Amino acid sequence: MRISLIVACRNEARHIRSFLDSLREQRMGELDWEAIIADGGSEDGTREVVAGYARRHVRLRLIDNPGRIASTGLNAALRVARGEIVLRLDAHTRYAPDYCAACVATLLATGADNVGGPARTEAAGARARAIAGAYHSRFSTGGARFHREDYEGWVDTVPYGCWRREVFERLGGFDETLVRNQDDEFNLRLRRAGGRIWQNPRIRSWYAPRATLRALFGQYAQYGFWKVAVIRKHGAGSWRHLTPAAFVLAQVSLAGGTLGSLLAGGVPGWWGAGWALLNFAYAASLLAASLVTARRHGWDTLPWLPAAFATFHCAYGLGFLAGLGAELRRGRRVDGDSIFNRLTHEHP
Repeated sequence: MRISLIVACRNEARHIRSFLDSLREQRMGELDWEAIIADGGSEDGTREVVAGYARRHVRLRLIDNPGRIASTGLNAALRVARGEIVLRLDAHTRYAPDYCAACVATLLATGADNVGGPARTEAAGARARAIAGAYHSRFSTGGARFHREDYEGWVDTVPYGCWRREVFERLGGFDETLVRNQDDEFNLRLRRAGGRIWQNPRIRSWYAPRATLRALFGQYAQYGFWKVAVIRKHGAGSWRHLTPAAFVLAQVSLAGGTLGSLLAGGVPGWWGAGWALLNFAYAASLLAASLVTARRHGWDTLPWLPAAFATFHCAYGLGFLAGLGAELRRGRRVDGDSIFNRLTHEHP
């Protein structure tokens, strides 16, 4: 049986060697495999590193991704892939030596249409570990099952994925109008077509989350922005997607009302009371979530955790509102030439 590993990357110099080394260490057994890496015009040396590995390893192939985003790169790799089974990998992630074999075995054993493992992270330093800890907390992610490292069973989505080739032949590839959330959109399309997704905790990989709050903010603002396009396409959302936007909108509205009352020479009144109550409740929630998370991930992460949680919430909420504003203003999908859209294409 032949399997194809497809990867889209751009400017991943910090992680690409670790990723490629974990790829070389895969224990494939009798599986015949190939790896196709679609580079989106990297400018930091990523392409040269991949090309060097490809010269030494015949199973590794480097191709161009003129679209420069993940969805166009994955589709470019799909077009040249020859495997009966397709695994989507990410250059920000390190994989256990039995990762690919475990994916294929789980796919064949369960009869699922897509399989994968839970989201695991690895990070060095208190700040990065705080970001990783917040990523796993229900307070920031809403408790999606793929964040639970011990959960095995049917899920809505998994990180990356492993499919039979015929799934793409039936449903098409990844949506190239999406800079972010292309995996979630494809899995939603799969489920609506009657497909099922299985998570196996013995499928192990470790994602390297963003190491700074600034990088995290940019990443999750993009996730929020492009989630609007997925919701508009499929008419499906959940409270996890709407709550951060509602929180940011409430903050802006109450702060604006309070400031307006003060500028008008009055007292803040209900505006000020509502804003104070909202921030008191949020601060208490931040403290409680930070204490619980620091207990699991190290007490040295505690000074960073409130800011990490707030970054997750505010970035996603602001991005979602920006995407919603683009929808309402243009009356069509958010694939036009808005400033935010152009920035997310240039900075994946």
